[in-house]
Amino acid sequence: MKRLLTVLVATLALPGSASGGTPITVFAAASLTHALPRIDPAPRYSFAGSDQLAIQIQQGAPADVFAAASPKQPELLFRNGLVRRPVAFATNKLIVLVPRSNPAHIQSVYDLRRAGVKIVIGDATVPIGTYTRQILETLGITADVSRNVVSEETDVKGIVTKVALGEADAGFVYRTDAKPVAQRTRSVALPNWAQPAIRYEVAVVKASPRRQAAAAFVKKLLSRRGRLLLKQAGFGLPQLP
Repeated sequence: MKRLLTVLVATLALPGSASGGTPITVFAAASLTHALPRIDPAPRYSFAGSDQLAIQIQQGAPADVFAAASPKQPELLFRNGLVRRPVAFATNKLIVLVPRSNPAHIQSVYDLRRAGVKIVIGDATVPIGTYTRQILETLGITADVSRNVVSEETDVKGIVTKVALGEADAGFVYRTDAKPVAQRTRSVALPNWAQPAIRYEVAVVKASPRRQAAAAFVKKLLSRRGRLLLKQAGFGLPQLP
């Protein structure tokens, strides 16, 4: 009995245990809002534009893990000594999202050049905005489409919301963003040859007081189950190191 009590006390004292562990805080790109809680519902999540989250980490925000929609922010934080080496865990593609009623009759990305079409894109500082500008440049339609942009959002959720509510005729979002709003929107595919390379990276924040739990979260994200759930959500899976 004495030995049993000793084991029980030791178990309850383990960090991150169900009885007294503090949940880790995961800063993650807005496009991961629906996927990450399915993989691990335990952490506290803060979803926003990857650039905003990176700035917060630079300023000392209490994050344990950073998952971004672009390698740019994690790699910069790594070079500055603020996170451990980032690991790629997912890929994505761009689509054009339109309201279910499709009032502007958008059938192709080239229809976005027509006068009067209301388009929403991401701000130039966030990954979705950067990727959008890359594909428009590749397609050679930057100037025509830019004339129709009515709003630049700070994260992809803002774009999705405006299109789903019918406040815009079209918006550039990730393929994975279409699934949660499928009843209110439609997707218009973009040419594969013009798609930018979209890679998500995750890293443990060095200042985290719960680095072991943070590393366990990353391991769960990269696990067979984590990758299966990412695939079900529409993400691509990069080769693991």
